[in-house]
Amino acid sequence: MSRVSDLDRDRAVTLVQQAYAVGRLDQAELEVRLERALTAVSPGDLAPVVADLPGDEPVRLETVGGRVTRTGDWQVPQRLRIESEYGSVRLDLSRAHVPYGQVDIELRLAYGRALIILPAGATANADGVRSEWGRVICRAAGNPRHGGLHVRVTGELPYGRLVIRTRR
Repeated sequence: MSRVSDLDRDRAVTLVQQAYAVGRLDQAELEVRLERALTAVSPGDLAPVVADLPGDEPVRLETVGGRVTRTGDWQVPQRLRIESEYGSVRLDLSRAHVPYGQVDIELRLAYGRALIILPAGATANADGVRSEWGRVICRAAGNPRHGGLHVRVTGELPYGRLVIRTRR
């Protein structure tokens, strides 16, 4: 049985609090859901807490052969999905506004390449990326640190290349 990570639990708590803040939940429902989120042991315990809440859809960026670039002071969504046949992706999170403890990035790059630059102290995990002839290089620490940003990268890069590193 897999266990719920602190990051997943924090994400659920944030979604419940956001739903309460915009009036989707009343005080009693907020308290029940927060208790369930904070005491969840397995993903099956946590899923019903947020299943009917908005805000879990990824922001989608798509291109065929162009570039997807985000640098400087930009708002990083909690979930980002990027699709490109031949294009390149550059996501510089080092100066971006990241209000979440964990960011999930899904890449679908057939022949393209991606560079993800993390702020100092951030961690990343690219174990969920599948590549056939491409390369996946992660130069950032892999274990999440309490209170720090953790970026989880998943997806498919059949012939593409992914590099994850911290700011130089």
